[in-house]
Amino acid sequence: MRKLAVLLICAAAAAPALALDTADNLARSKNCMACHSIGSKVVGPAFKEVAKRYAGQPDAAEKLVQKVLKGGSGAWGVVPMPANTQVSEAEARTLVQWVLSVK
Repeated sequence: MRKLAVLLICAAAAAPALALDTADNLARSKNCMACHSIGSKVVGPAFKEVAKRYAGQPDAAEKLVQKVLKGGSGAWGVVPMPANTQVSEAEARTLVQWVLSVK
């Protein structure tokens, strides 16, 4: 019983790291990293800057999900973000939650 408790505690502690790793892999597999990085501007803004700009905005996640899915322009300069037809709505939500959590 004690071994099971230790395993459950370890699994619970690892869950956030696994979630971040999964979102990072999803961002790479959906080509987000072709235009973005975590800490510095590439073509689009760094994810840290996105998280900073939208911090505390209650509707930020929904706005950004729509931007991932449909694309947009003007928020970060003249280069538009194309629609990401290869990303499902559920994947967009996972990606946006991850981006908003970047410190």
